[in-house]
Amino acid sequence: MINLEGKIVNEKEAKLSVFNRGFAYGDSVFETIRVINGKIMFWEDHYFRLMASMRIMRMEIPSNFSPEFLEEEIKNIITANKLDASPARVKFAVYRKQGGYYTPATREVGYVISVEKMENPFYLFNEDFYEIELFKDHFVNSGLLSTIKSNNRAVNVLGSIYANENSYDNCLILNEKKSVVEALNGNIFLVNGNKVKTPPISDGALNGIIRKQLINILKKSDNYEFEESSVSPFELQKADEIFITNVAVGIQPVSKYRKKEYSSKTAKDLLAKLNIQARLG
Repeated sequence: MINLEGKIVNEKEAKLSVFNRGFAYGDSVFETIRVINGKIMFWEDHYFRLMASMRIMRMEIPSNFSPEFLEEEIKNIITANKLDASPARVKFAVYRKQGGYYTPATREVGYVISVEKMENPFYLFNEDFYEIELFKDHFVNSGLLSTIKSNNRAVNVLGSIYANENSYDNCLILNEKKSVVEALNGNIFLVNGNKVKTPPISDGALNGIIRKQLINILKKSDNYEFEESSVSPFELQKADEIFITNVAVGIQPVSKYRKKEYSSKTAKDLLAKLNIQARLG
């Protein structure tokens, strides 16, 4: 079942026009949200990021788009799919209503919410071998547009194809200044001793939900020193650990980049703290 602008419909009946601006121009933003037993994880962060993304895209935010209303819309589709007692992955997409070419005929929006069942309620530590490489064919631009989750994910798609063709599990993306910004599907963190470092949003990194949670954890910890600054590709092979974060997996440790192999002690420790945060939040 799909929530199409407030109406619960069967997947086969959930149809959008071929002139939908999300399809035609990538004029759409979305959130990937984890729901556990009917409870939306980190809902406040998702809500404010969605509102910020809509403002950056100069969409008109409907007066009824309160946190309570959108939370209810998500819970309605969870219930309709009988996933109240299961972990679920929700995609909440907002698109500008059709009309116009590059210049929209309206700034009003529509939305669609879909959901799929997940296997595990909380984040599990993945010890499988995980190899990454740099994706250098295309760059992301530093600036606000790169920090939001929009439908225009061409670099991520092409990078994923490159990774698949070359048997890598993931790739890291560079910006126009040749700084490492993020992975294809999440933010990156480097560990050297007790120092944990991640690229700043100003470099074009996605304003990730788990990224924010981990930064809060690191800043409150006496065991780690946190740094938010640009990452050079040369730093990757000097790091003790590299890990990737996103809402779906939590923390994914990297095993190998080129000739360097990494440990995962810090990633394991932070994942335990993240799970505690998820239960509280």
